[in-house]
Amino acid sequence: MLNWLAQNWSMLVVIIIFAISMITTFLQFHYKPTDEKIAKFKEWLLLAVAQAEKELGGGTGKLKLRYVYDKALEQFPSLTMAISFETFSEYVDSALNKFRDMLASNKQVQEYVGTTKA
Repeated sequence: MLNWLAQNWSMLVVIIIFAISMITTFLQFHYKPTDEKIAKFKEWLLLAVAQAEKELGGGTGKLKLRYVYDKALEQFPSLTMAISFETFSEYVDSALNKFRDMLASNKQVQEYVGTTKA
């Protein structure tokens, strides 16, 4: 056992540092005020909406909503479960409106989604 520890001490240090950083990150997010969590969540939703648009394209509103909801459950499980689906849908609608504004005025966003206008 001691021989194994001597040979693998560097990997153990990396694992311990990684675990500490993950716990610290979780605790910092967990203890932030609710308004701050919601603001960060809404910022993330903008990216999720853009990814859904890129993956699923236009005319797939309900599928995109489900896609974003599934991604939110992965990324923010406790927060997503703490809010109603109606509230979540309102947040997505707000992010979608911001995304549409960005899509109309930003060529890089258009290229990211694949809707570059000539």
